[in-house]
Amino acid sequence: MPVDESKLSEEERIVYNALKDIRDPELGFSIVEAGFIDEVKVEDGRARIIYHLSAPFCPPIFALQIGLDIKHKLHSLPFIRESEVILVDHWQSEEINKAIRDYKP
Repeated sequence: MPVDESKLSEEERIVYNALKDIRDPELGFSIVEAGFIDEVKVEDGRARIIYHLSAPFCPPIFALQIGLDIKHKLHSLPFIRESEVILVDHWQSEEINKAIRDYKP
């Protein structure tokens, strides 16, 4: 389910808008415009993003790249100190989420 922008805090809205710059490397459009972002939470400098892709069998390399791009984008924002980026509904989400967790931007 797409994020309801009207329910976002100011910081969450900044994060959400920053994510609009990230493009699906296979399809070429914004992950926000595609509706891939399921949750945006920001509290005390910690961001949590939950995302999915267009199909559970999207190439894992693209799923990982999107997750790393999200994490990198989060840490480019001055008010984000920590982040959690979670891929859901993908056949290799466990492995991809571990790689995203281990990535240090």
